[in-house]
Amino acid sequence: MRVVLDGTPLLGRRTGIGRYTARLAAELGAVPGCRPRLLGLTTRGWRALRRVAPEGTAARGLPAPARPLHSCWAFAEFPPVELLARSADLVHGTNFVQPPSARVPGVLTVHDLDFLNTVDGRSGGSRVRLTERSVRRASVVCTPTEAVAAEVSERFDLDRRRIVVTPLGVDREWFEASPPDEALRREYGLPPQYLLFVGDAGPRKGLSTLAEAVDERLPPLVTAGPGRPGSESGLPGGGTSVHTGYLPERVLRRVVAGAEALVLPSRDEGFGLPTLEAMAAGVPVVCSDIPALREVTAGHALLAAHGDGAALRTALHLAVGSAAERDARRRAREHAAGFTWRGCAEATLRAYRLALAGE
Repeated sequence: MRVVLDGTPLLGRRTGIGRYTARLAAELGAVPGCRPRLLGLTTRGWRALRRVAPEGTAARGLPAPARPLHSCWAFAEFPPVELLARSADLVHGTNFVQPPSARVPGVLTVHDLDFLNTVDGRSGGSRVRLTERSVRRASVVCTPTEAVAAEVSERFDLDRRRIVVTPLGVDREWFEASPPDEALRREYGLPPQYLLFVGDAGPRKGLSTLAEAVDERLPPLVTAGPGRPGSESGLPGGGTSVHTGYLPERVLRRVVAGAEALVLPSRDEGFGLPTLEAMAAGVPVVCSDIPALREVTAGHALLAAHGDGAALRTALHLAVGSAAERDARRRAREHAAGFTWRGCAEATLRAYRLALAGE
């Protein structure tokens, strides 16, 4: 099976979609008879993609700028992907964009739909059109959860049989993560005890509610994600906050392992991988009571209604108070262990076979 995947998310600092693309490609590369190739929709990063391609994969195709291509694909079926990457049995759009094809089926991953509800301006409208057109082009759509599958089916009036749920995986290193030592604490300004948020500071992440929830009786808040590292600052509730900036994965694992609790107060999530990674590291989790997070955490997290600062504060106090409950941590770790990248790849292969069968 000659599969071409959009490898563009592998470039630059790895976001959640970048990690998904890298782990999926590596697992597919280990499957006998599967020959994954990565297509880079970029000119500047074209050579870099060849350096970061996971073992068992190869980067192929011509350098092509993403923005003009996306503009064309939002309104037309040109240029077909065959002009960029030849000899494919199937093309997988790993990041919401399904390239048009003259003769091979496509599989599209839709990670969530929150951005479709919050678009603004001409560029946002173009992105919505591109996503909608990509869903129509794809023979099969992959989603990380049943929650997103239901949204996609309803939003696009898509036959549920054309959607395959492909849950993400947890790297084994998370189960062996150790808290930061004193040198690492000093380097990133980490207090002895802290609550942790991991992710970008976008509107859907609920950081304003988190700021409202943190009070002086709780450990300080540490946020890790894009943006310039900053010094300690005050929060409205009387607590404090430290921003570490982007953390390499090896550092992130240790920072998570040292937290009193991980908190994810999002308005919407497609999967919520940080919750499972925290569970794997033995850290209590507090998150929003929304469909995808309920599905993924499956009773192993403390839930609070999105936007309810008082409920979130109560849940955080309970989480910090229960941090020593070994039984709960063990059960959460066992739950997280059920999510593997091999399982994600196997589910994705089912989507490929369904697309190739033309059902």
